[in-house]
Amino acid sequence: MAIAQTGDIVRINYSGRLTDGTQFDSSEGRAPLEVTLGAGQVITGLEKHLIGIEQGTKSTVTIPADEAYGQHRPEAIQQLDRAKLPSGVDVKVGTQLQARTSDGGMIPITVIDLDEARVTVDANHPLAGRDLVFEVEVLEIVKAA
Repeated sequence: MAIAQTGDIVRINYSGRLTDGTQFDSSEGRAPLEVTLGAGQVITGLEKHLIGIEQGTKSTVTIPADEAYGQHRPEAIQQLDRAKLPSGVDVKVGTQLQARTSDGGMIPITVIDLDEARVTVDANHPLAGRDLVFEVEVLEIVKAA
């Protein structure tokens, strides 16, 4: 049986849920997820779990927040003057926006509160601070050349 190593391509079916059982993602109904191990394409904890696993294996792994999307950072919550938002944008709690970082990159932000003058946004990943549970089935391992 093939064993997954760094550089290999691994195709998996998966289901991701929170520790309370709430599902947040799944490959069900889609093509299997294809991951090149060592390329940083998935969260660190899932990649670590896949290295050394055998083709055909079904497993469940709990990934701590530090190896998933990190801890929730209070400093990632900011208040913005509502007038600085683009005109014509219908802003309400839960609205997803994009913000430009100081280095020119773009990050997703979520509106978490608002009033007439200000909008409070959160740049944390929605799963930050959460331990995640993945059920994984390794369908195929393509060995690195």
